[in-house]
Amino acid sequence: MKILITGGAGFIGSNLAKRLVNDGHEVVVLDSLLRGNKLDKDTFAKVNFIKGDVRDLELMISASKNCDLIFHFAAVLGVDIVADNPVETMDVEVIGTRNMIEAANINNVKKVMYASTSGIYGHSAFENVLTEEVLVDPRTSYAMAKRYNEIYLASHHQEKGLNVVSLRFFNVYGGNQDNRMVVPLFFEQAIANESITVFGTGKQTRDFTYIDDTVESCVKLMDIQGCHIVNIANEAEWTIAELAVKIKEVTKSSSEIIYLEAPKKRYDYEVERRVGSSEKLMSLTNFKPQTSLQEGLELIYNQNYNH
Repeated sequence: MKILITGGAGFIGSNLAKRLVNDGHEVVVLDSLLRGNKLDKDTFAKVNFIKGDVRDLELMISASKNCDLIFHFAAVLGVDIVADNPVETMDVEVIGTRNMIEAANINNVKKVMYASTSGIYGHSAFENVLTEEVLVDPRTSYAMAKRYNEIYLASHHQEKGLNVVSLRFFNVYGGNQDNRMVVPLFFEQAIANESITVFGTGKQTRDFTYIDDTVESCVKLMDIQGCHIVNIANEAEWTIAELAVKIKEVTKSSSEIIYLEAPKKRYDYEVERRVGSSEKLMSLTNFKPQTSLQEGLELIYNQNYNH
């Protein structure tokens, strides 16, 4: 197939691009490179790379020409960056997605897969494992824009028959991720034997999903028709304090773990509990993420730091 990945030089997008190229697909990557380029040299040489912004409609139309599928992963990422740039965050999401849909309509692209987020669940359903049917509670500009786009994409399915999968990613982690995210930040601190900084009590939980499982889930969902929202989750719950301890153990670090008060701007992002169900993913694809946090952290350490 010919496949466009917006945001394809980012962490998830670059890993997906590598996999799709290796599977024999023709891959076009559109990325502004504002946050750098995570495509390895080999993959970069094999994709058709276009530097640009998803808010540029003409560029989106030319990038998606003759494509069978669009992975729309372009986004502003990282809690602090999003909190400091709410307008740009919303613009990239809303204008970028509208342009992507318009380009898909013009070029008769039959399917779109959209990077949504588990952040959409917000503070809802503390006591439950989160299924796609749970009433969502987006609190941040980022989560609200993601939820708006899920509904917007579903509307295009209803009116125009576009096949849509909105992927609700749960805390994806892996090698080559930058330290706007908690796992690489803790690794950097542990490797340097600096204090590992945990915001709040450290008792807040997350469902960490390894990058290879995330990419595999995306690939398995490429053939699914219709309109779906699908969690990409590991179904395992870890506290941030436990994550810090595990990374300290894996790296054999002498770092001290210290607890800091979370900055006020992070308040809406600080959800106490989040763990997802992958039952729907399993029912659609016969696959669910299976890399344990321990395995994933050891893979990161051995591939990136243990030389």
